[in-house]
Amino acid sequence: MTKASLPQGTRDFAPDVVRKRQYILATIKNVFELYGFQPLETPAMENLETLMGKYGEEGDKLIFKILNNGLDNPAKHNLAKEDFEKVLAGKNTKGITERALKYDLTIPFARYVAMNYGQLTFPFKRYQIQPVWRADRPQKGRYREFYQCDADIVGSNSLINEVEFVNLYHDVFTQLGIGNYELKINSRKILTALAECCGGSDKMMDITIAIDKLDKIGLEKVKEELQQRGLDNEQISSIENYLSISGSNDEKLHAAKNLFASSETGKKGISEIEFILTAINTEKPTVNITIDFTLARGLNYYTGIIFEAKAPAEVKIGSIGGGGRYDDLTGLFGVPNIPGVGISFGVDRIYDVMEELKLFPQTVSQSTKALLFNLGQPESQVAYQLLQRLRRNKIAAEIFHEPAKMDKQFKYAEKKNIPYVIIIGSREVMDKTCVVKNLQTGLQQTLAQTDLPDFPFI
Repeated sequence: MTKASLPQGTRDFAPDVVRKRQYILATIKNVFELYGFQPLETPAMENLETLMGKYGEEGDKLIFKILNNGLDNPAKHNLAKEDFEKVLAGKNTKGITERALKYDLTIPFARYVAMNYGQLTFPFKRYQIQPVWRADRPQKGRYREFYQCDADIVGSNSLINEVEFVNLYHDVFTQLGIGNYELKINSRKILTALAECCGGSDKMMDITIAIDKLDKIGLEKVKEELQQRGLDNEQISSIENYLSISGSNDEKLHAAKNLFASSETGKKGISEIEFILTAINTEKPTVNITIDFTLARGLNYYTGIIFEAKAPAEVKIGSIGGGGRYDDLTGLFGVPNIPGVGISFGVDRIYDVMEELKLFPQTVSQSTKALLFNLGQPESQVAYQLLQRLRRNKIAAEIFHEPAKMDKQFKYAEKKNIPYVIIIGSREVMDKTCVVKNLQTGLQQTLAQTDLPDFPFI
């Protein structure tokens, strides 16, 4: 007999959890639609070549590769055995795997745009809510299978799009009750300028991969990793000076202007941040946006403004969203010069934040509004007719599955968090009435059966 178990890093979702997740997803979806985004879905798996080389060396290691089918064929099996050594060496080979589960929604979206750009109206604004998979080490707030909610705008260089995303983040988080989130902002142009100061743009990935780990491993370990990646002491000192910039947003901008006074790339990145902050302060002074020059987002495709949304400090979960500008993501698929910017919400982490802070409305776990008691054959026949009238009136209701003592039926309603019960006994059948009881307040009243569909089940 097989022991019931789950793959590590995955979860089942009970009905009450699903309803809470749906509450989060519906909130995000409604804001996406409010901002003019259109829905899109892409397959669970992509061709391996679509994904590899797009996420940096750290990301590529976390891609779930899918074994080719038909390996029971002796010829294919022998080929797979030969190719396995290449796989262990970090090489890709079609002999054993040609496809992979998607790592995120951005690269599949870029592939979609590249395949369909002739039919799309630009700027093209899409949102996508689907699961993704990463071969990561499971821990609190980090899973191997999880949902992403993405929104992207492609075909426009305007920084108004970044301003839109800052406001979109704010609207979603405040509607969910996460008012004390923190939205961090930086620019990859500033990081490019830092790399140029440290010997050239070819140092960019080495620097960003290392400093992206700053929160996790600390400054000293980052410096060690930079040394291992071939940077000398003077270059590491320059990076340390950059990482030590602190103070208010204005103070950070002033320090960055001094540091990159001779870099046109750096000055352009600073100017873009200033544009966004000015627009946000004009529109929504309450938006909690902070410049964080340590923010790197270690993905290859970001080229401009980058974001990271952080959970409230007391929850200790970390990032609950992120994204940024990419100037030529579709160029990876042979369709150059289509710029874009996008953000993502970490639904699973947002759920954990809301659960810990008790932010879910009590009504979220309520599906059935009313339970009709089953007190016998003639009574249940009348009750079932009323049940269907309620349903035709868009009131979620159910009837207890068999005749039982009232105490048992009350307990069933309480366990399922059903707010109302409707009792029809022999007297109510004769009088054509029913008793409606609010289980939260204890208030009980008798109604004519014809009036029941219009009762305000709140």
